[in-house]
Amino acid sequence: MRKFNVKVNGKDYAVEVEEIGGATVATAPVAAPTASAAPAPKAAPAPAAAPAGGKAVNAPMPGLVKKLCFDNGATVKEGDTIVILEAMKMDTPVVANASGVITYSTTAGTNVDTGAVLCTIA
Repeated sequence: MRKFNVKVNGKDYAVEVEEIGGATVATAPVAAPTASAAPAPKAAPAPAAAPAGGKAVNAPMPGLVKKLCFDNGATVKEGDTIVILEAMKMDTPVVANASGVITYSTTAGTNVDTGAVLCTIA
């Protein structure tokens, strides 16, 4: 762990940063913090892989899954709107990238990151 003092909007924060890989570097002691630093957010899990024989449909951006347009097991055609994502108060349709039977990997009301697998089409 390396410690740094960071000034943000005129406020000083003492932060610890974990160095992954690379050489270890000796550091000088860091002064006591003047304000408590916010805890770091947890890393998002990696997107799930598509099942064998299926074609994954990934989220084009982070957002809220507002609506699943079909039931699991329904047959969809390439170009059909299959999910509605809401990002920044705007609804964005996500379309099928292939024709086949859809299996959703998410549910309505779930927040997803860019690249998350929304469903597979086999």
